[in-house]
Amino acid sequence: MSGTLFPFITQALQSVPGLAIFLALTFGYAIGQIRLGPIQLGGVCGTLIAALLIGQLNIPVDTGIKNIFFMMFIFALGYSGGPQFFANLNAKGIRLGVFCLIEVVAVLALVLTATAVMHLDPGTAAGMMAGAATESAVVGTATDAISRLDLPASDILRLQGNVVTAYSITYICGLITIVIVTSQLFPLFLRVNLREEADKLWLEMGGRVETDGQSAAPTIVGRGYRVDAGAGYTVAAIQQRLGQQSSIVRVQRHGRLLALTPELKLRRDDRVLLVGYRGSLIETAAMLGQEMPDTTSMAAALETYHVVLLAPAMANRPLQEVTLPAGLHVAAIQRGDAIMPALPATRLQLHDILQIYDTTPGGGRSSGAQLSHIGKRMPDKLASNLGIAGLAIALGTLLGSFSLNIGGIPFSAGTGGGVLVVGLVLGWYHARRADLHTVNADALALMKDLGLAGFIAGVGLSSGPQAMALIMQYGFSLPLLGIAIAVIPASLSLLVGHFWLKLSAPVLLGAIAGQQCSTPALSAIQSACGNSTPLLGYTITYAISNVVLPLMGPLIVGLASSLQPV
Repeated sequence: MSGTLFPFITQALQSVPGLAIFLALTFGYAIGQIRLGPIQLGGVCGTLIAALLIGQLNIPVDTGIKNIFFMMFIFALGYSGGPQFFANLNAKGIRLGVFCLIEVVAVLALVLTATAVMHLDPGTAAGMMAGAATESAVVGTATDAISRLDLPASDILRLQGNVVTAYSITYICGLITIVIVTSQLFPLFLRVNLREEADKLWLEMGGRVETDGQSAAPTIVGRGYRVDAGAGYTVAAIQQRLGQQSSIVRVQRHGRLLALTPELKLRRDDRVLLVGYRGSLIETAAMLGQEMPDTTSMAAALETYHVVLLAPAMANRPLQEVTLPAGLHVAAIQRGDAIMPALPATRLQLHDILQIYDTTPGGGRSSGAQLSHIGKRMPDKLASNLGIAGLAIALGTLLGSFSLNIGGIPFSAGTGGGVLVVGLVLGWYHARRADLHTVNADALALMKDLGLAGFIAGVGLSSGPQAMALIMQYGFSLPLLGIAIAVIPASLSLLVGHFWLKLSAPVLLGAIAGQQCSTPALSAIQSACGNSTPLLGYTITYAISNVVLPLMGPLIVGLASSLQPV
């Protein structure tokens, strides 16, 4: 039975490559879930490993299928990253952008040196760059650039296969290396206790640390008080003393809820419900009276809004200095895909998505004019207009068809680079007009994940038969180069960030993880810190590197081709 089953499976996979792609996704994401300490390969790398193994059965995958998956991914990458990329083109972003410059220059120099010394072909060089820098998008832009080289079709297929194989080897080495050095070795070099440094920064930013040593999230909380010291004061007077960090939501007298007005004067034994930031309510008892353990009788439903920050007056300012309309509180700050700590000292950026709680009675009045002073309110549900994706891919493909000769070497952004640039611009415009019918975040996430994994599966299947040949050719050279290309740029950034920029350890290590576009490294650093302060550095460098590194794919292919013997 097994003798007839295997040929049947092989024939089915060869006849229907789509079946092989989705099998690679199935097994690949299972592989990617395996965790060894702080190391987890993730679905994309797992898919590549599964595709290379299945690809040993000589499964041809049409180039058009791979291109469709890749264009979906690169559009979603640009569209989702556009708002933060342009928002970081400011003084602070440019300051931390030096890490991205170090990453690009150091990686290019190391890859080109290895290419010249070891006589690497352009495919292997590009794959080594993509893997060691842990930026999967470079695989797509590099393979697209190789398809434009003036070479026989068999050579192009071989070079594209080398991109994937070199990427798979160096990615695993680069990922493991960057996770270990950023979360374990670099703190030893800096001679700091990372958790203590993170707690210190958290406190400086207005957060608080619980008695068990864990940093408390500055979430919006409710507290009830029985009025004593606050008797005789009006609601307006108490609210003025509270500031913007908390608000009076309910006043109960003799079991009856009173109409909440600024002129309402509190009496002894009134019950008052306050809603605000956890840390701001610590000293409230001295102002009002004893805190009540049970507030169920005064429970209040709060309106929640998500608003894209567009007000220039609020940008680049700490949250504590931002004047919000009465009764509104920022509960969370989404920057790109990351949720930033909503601490008093957290600086807002244009195109941040603010989760705002409305504590005013009725709530609805805040949805109009008050929120317009902050930015555009995002609709609760927004259907996707996939025509935007079609337009971006069409315009990007046209843009990528143009080439420029520099020193006799042809350079072109290619389809990937063109679609990425157009996606960036459209994503930035959408952030300014969040009310428009466009592509929502859930659809973008699916396009990004499915597009990249499907593309990686396709090229992995096509490259399977020649993967072993490349591994046998270079042996341990590629893994060692992957480690070196991951460590050297990160070490240079560590020195620059510590001795020149004087960054705190959590922010510095987060920035290094961001320049590598390494989410696993960020997770390991946050685990070591015990809070989310590394995000303060990560979001800026990640937003820049996630755009710049993919554009290096065509560049490394062009430069490596120029180093080939005539």
